[in-house]
Amino acid sequence: MVWSTDITYIPMGQGFLYLSAIIDWYSRYIVAWEISNSLDVPFCVGTLEKALEKTKPEIFNTDQGRQYTSNIFTDILKSNNIKISMDGKGRALDNIMIERFWKSVKYEYVYLNEIGTGRELWTGLNNYFKFYNNERLHQSLKYKAPYEFYFEN
Repeated sequence: MVWSTDITYIPMGQGFLYLSAIIDWYSRYIVAWEISNSLDVPFCVGTLEKALEKTKPEIFNTDQGRQYTSNIFTDILKSNNIKISMDGKGRALDNIMIERFWKSVKYEYVYLNEIGTGRELWTGLNNYFKFYNNERLHQSLKYKAPYEFYFEN
């Protein structure tokens, strides 16, 4: 089992918020997600801890951002015997699963809606993630939803 994570920005009526998500490479299932108004380490650690409440992967892939190279983040992975994999510098395609997911969430939800508040964003993303994980069929998953594929295998 390989998971990866990244952060993207979500444009708002005024400014933007950050979205962190963890995706399972095999099933495309979004294991955990969080939003924040800052790029601090606890934001990403919170997403990781939320995911590890469910299960844990063998390998965890990230870019080389300061959130993911911090001792706090890597110590959690090490203490759970999870192998750490990091993208090469400037190599966004090394983490293609989460990068492709960002395109989906933005084109299927964010760009189609006017989002005025953090609460509106959280509610909208929560609904989108339920749809994405439980209903959105993927050709690469034999036309199954990520939830079905993740828990079937």
